[in-house]
Amino acid sequence: MPYMIETWDKPDSQALRQSTRAVHLDFLQSQAQKLLACGAKLQDDGSDGGGSFYIVDVETRAEAEAFIAADPFTQAGLFGRTQITRWRKAFLDRTSYLPPR
Repeated sequence: MPYMIETWDKPDSQALRQSTRAVHLDFLQSQAQKLLACGAKLQDDGSDGGGSFYIVDVETRAEAEAFIAADPFTQAGLFGRTQITRWRKAFLDRTSYLPPR
C-alpha cells in the first residue's frame, strides 16, 4: 500500500535546500523503484514552496519512515515537519485503479 510523505522546510532554509539538492536528487534516483511520484512544493509563481511531496510504493509505515529518514534533506536537518499518510491508489498517471462496479 503506498504512502504519501509531505514535508515542510524549516524557516529560512533555502540555502540548505540548495546546498544539499544534488545529493538529494542522487538519492531519489537510487530509490526510483519505490517512487510513484515526488517533487518540491511550489508557490503559484513557480518559486520555492518550502517543502516536498513524495508518494512511495512500500508495504509498511516503517518502510516509509526509513525512506524519508535516509533522504539527504532529512539528514541535513532541512525539514521542520514531516507527515506520513497511507494512500489508496485510485487514479495515477491518467489510469484508473478502481475496481469495476
